[in-house]
Amino acid sequence: MAIIKHKDKRTGVTYVYESESYWDKEKKQPRSKRKLIGKLDEATGEIIPTGKSGRKKTEDHKSTASDVNPITEQVKLLAEKDDIIKNLKAENAKLKKEKENILCKLQEIYNQFN
Repeated sequence: MAIIKHKDKRTGVTYVYESESYWDKEKKQPRSKRKLIGKLDEATGEIIPTGKSGRKKTEDHKSTASDVNPITEQVKLLAEKDDIIKNLKAENAKLKKEKENILCKLQEIYNQFN
């Protein structure tokens, strides 16, 4: 499962979906199902739960802060993990370049003595 953010260009609202991938046996290719979680509050980064079609829920089904927190925490954790992955990829690229430089210098030294 993954959290997907999609910005509506017409309204400027960012919607947050929960996406689940599955294998379609008939078409023999991967597909995904999305479930709307809510709107993303740009200022706070919190997810505001909405009904099925993006409308606010009625008073009877109004969610409490405890309903919002687990999803918000998951989104924050995913964002942190994305940052960590980005940093690790940058560090990995730097180390690969350093390794290439060392190998080139070793090759030069080897060629000098042969």
